[in-house]
Amino acid sequence: MRRKASVLSVHSSLAVGSALALAGCGMLASYTQGSAPTSGPAMSAAESPRMAFVSRAAVGKAQDVVLYALGLVETGYRFGGKNPDAGLDCSGMVSHVFDKAAGIKLQGSAADIARRGKPVAASSLQPGDLVFFNTQNRPHSHVGIYIGDGRFVHAPKSQGKVRADSLASGWFAARFEEARTYIE
Repeated sequence: MRRKASVLSVHSSLAVGSALALAGCGMLASYTQGSAPTSGPAMSAAESPRMAFVSRAAVGKAQDVVLYALGLVETGYRFGGKNPDAGLDCSGMVSHVFDKAAGIKLQGSAADIARRGKPVAASSLQPGDLVFFNTQNRPHSHVGIYIGDGRFVHAPKSQGKVRADSLASGWFAARFEEARTYIE
């Protein structure tokens, strides 16, 4: 019980700290400060045609998705897992977050989830979008949730925990395939 309370405390601290950091730089507050996997300046709403049509409800859902995902950091990995108490895999984490935080039902594997949603250019990524990777020599074999600032939250087998990684560098950056949005 003590470990669970400690993990919950870490999750709460991460979510609150990340929310403050993201809100402080305007990423969550405006939903227009997206950044692509490569470095460069953030786009304004005028520069991104996609942002001209985002409703306040969509912004709120995206914020909820990002905060909920951050709250799952350090949750254990389990193949086929769809419940944070028992462990999550990548598609189970995404399905759980979107259901609980945004009321959006996403089911199936990462490849199944990739078949739905609206394609998004990497340069137009916004917090709450899903990012897909080829990690097992097959398309869409891994999925994560973009949280802004070139980072995403996911449940990889390696290290056995939900964590945040960079889209700009590292093992996953080289395996990035595409992004899709499910919040409009």
